[in-house]
Amino acid sequence: MRVLHIITGLGIGGAEQQLRLLLRRLPADCEVVTLTNPGPVADGIEADGTPVIHLGMAGNQDLTTIPRLARIIRRGRYDLVHTHLYRACVYGRIAARLAGVRTVVATEHSLGEAVMEGRRLSRGARGLYRATERLGSATVAVSDTVADRLSRWGVPGKRIHVVPNGIEAHRFMYRSAFRAAVRQLLGLPTDAFVVGGVGRLVPGKRFDVLVRAVTHLSGVHLLLAGEGPERTALERIARQFGAGSRIHLLGTRGGVVGPATGDVPDAEPGIPGLLSAMDVFVSPSPEEAFGLAVVEALASGLHVLHGGCPAVDELPASQAPGARRCAPDPYELSTAIRTLRRTGPPRLPVPPLVEHYDIDHTAESLMAVYQHALVVTTGARLFPSRAPTPGAAPSHVSLPDPARSRSAADSSLSKR
Repeated sequence: MRVLHIITGLGIGGAEQQLRLLLRRLPADCEVVTLTNPGPVADGIEADGTPVIHLGMAGNQDLTTIPRLARIIRRGRYDLVHTHLYRACVYGRIAARLAGVRTVVATEHSLGEAVMEGRRLSRGARGLYRATERLGSATVAVSDTVADRLSRWGVPGKRIHVVPNGIEAHRFMYRSAFRAAVRQLLGLPTDAFVVGGVGRLVPGKRFDVLVRAVTHLSGVHLLLAGEGPERTALERIARQFGAGSRIHLLGTRGGVVGPATGDVPDAEPGIPGLLSAMDVFVSPSPEEAFGLAVVEALASGLHVLHGGCPAVDELPASQAPGARRCAPDPYELSTAIRTLRRTGPPRLPVPPLVEHYDIDHTAESLMAVYQHALVVTTGARLFPSRAPTPGAAPSHVSLPDPARSRSAADSSLSKR
C-alpha cells in the first residue's frame, strides 16, 4: 500500500513530530511532501528512511501548488493521500482529486473554537476548509473535543474518526542523571524548585500567565521551551518584575524523536532532559486540541497544572491523578505552584493515561481508518484490519484501553 503524506511544514512542532513517529510504525510504503519549511523534522524523517519532497510553496495563495502536487501524486501512483495541517489539507485534497486519487484522509491536529494552528479563524478560512473537506474520504480528529468542533462546523459524523495522538513513553521517563546534567548545563541551582512549560510562544498558549505567576514566587525558576512571536513580550514581563535571571526562555529544543538512548545530554538538552530537570509542569492554555506536552510531562512523573487538556479531561480522573485543572490566572496559578512546592512528592508514578496514549495504538487505529476509507471509496481491502463501522456519529477508532470516558459511553465502537 502506497501512502503520500502532505504536511504544511516540517519544523519542530507537535503535528510534525507525530507524523515522524507514525511513519516509523505504519505498515505501508510512505513518502512525504512538505509545502514549506523542510526543517529539523524533515531531516529526521529522511534519516529514518522515508523520502521527503520540499514543494517550495511561496505563500498561502500560491495556486501553482495544486498542479505541482497533482503531478507528484499522479507519478507516485499512491493508493491513499493523508494530509496534515490546514494549508496542506486544503491544497492536498484538491490536488489528490485532480490526480485521480479518491481516498484522502486528513488529520485535524490543531482546531480550537476560534483559533486554528495559533491563528484566529476567519469566516473565509472556515468556509474554504469546509468546502475542501467534502473532497476527502475521512477526517481524523485527535480528540473528542476536536470531533465535536468539526461536527459543529458541519462535517458529517460518518466522516469523522477520533484517533488520539500517541507518544513513546520510554523516551520521557525520569532520569536522575538527566536532571543533574541539565540543571548544570543551564546554570540552575541543584536544589532549586523548577517549573516548566513547552509550546509555541503565541497568545493562545497564555504563557504570559505562567511567567507572571513565577515572578511572584521567590527562588522559583521557570524553563520554557518553544519559540514564537510572544518571546519579546515574555522577556519584558520577566524584566519588569525583576525575575529575568529566573525565567529561562530556551527556544526550540529537539531530541523528542531521536535515537532511543540513555545518554546524558552534553550540549543541547531535548524535551525529555528538560522534563527530568523540572518539578512541576504547567500548560496554561485554556483551549487545546489534545495536549501532547501534558502527556509527555505525565510520562516523566511530573505534577501537571493545566488549563484545558482534552487528553486528560476526556478520561476519568483516576487515569491521571497528578494532573490538576487550573484557571489561566497568575494568582491562582502561583498559589497552586506554591502548594505543590510545599506538599507535593518530588516525582509521581507514571499514570495509566500514558499507556493509553501509546504511539503503537495510534498507528494501529490510523490503519483502521485507512482501511475504512479505502473500502468506502474504492471497495478495495488491501490489508487485514479492523475497519470502523460507518455511522451517523463520529467513530472512535479503538485504542485497547477501556478507560475512554465519553467515547466509550457514546459509541458502540471500541477505541489518542
